[in-house]
Amino acid sequence: MRHGKTDNHLGRTVGHRRALLSNMASSLILHKRIKTTVAKAKELRKYVEPLLTKAKDDTTHSRRVVFSYLQNKESVKVLFGDVAEKIANREGGYTRIIKLGNRLGDNADMCLIELVDYNETLLNARTEAKTKTRRSRRGSTGKAKVEEATVLASDASAETEKPVITEADTDTEVTETKE
Repeated sequence: MRHGKTDNHLGRTVGHRRALLSNMASSLILHKRIKTTVAKAKELRKYVEPLLTKAKDDTTHSRRVVFSYLQNKESVKVLFGDVAEKIANREGGYTRIIKLGNRLGDNADMCLIELVDYNETLLNARTEAKTKTRRSRRGSTGKAKVEEATVLASDASAETEKPVITEADTDTEVTETKE
């Protein structure tokens, strides 16, 4: 029975799976986002989130533990330098999986897995949405002109019973008759 066994073996032996996850984690740390299948991304998320948590505590021991998983000096250096600064205030959930659809060749579910604090387009969109100023409508002044014109026209038409033509805007003409 397989009770309590939640790992997806990805159709690989133990050594192959460790090498795959180590290489994918290094690529994710160096490039900040990678494109892969959904099954690999979910396993990678379980593999890399504890490493990112260890990176917040910059000690020699935590560096050695992370290096034993990644086996790449450059990715350890980037992880404990730039990445650790960005995720310092975040309690967890350092990665995001964005589903892209199916791959053409074998119809596999594809996705992007990325570090949350490095999605520049999303961060820029949020700051632009916050800095947007509220503006009044352009059409509100046109209604006031129409009302003024009708008041003036009604006074003038009370004396003479001719239809009065006034221009509220340059585009439209309003005709009014008063009896």
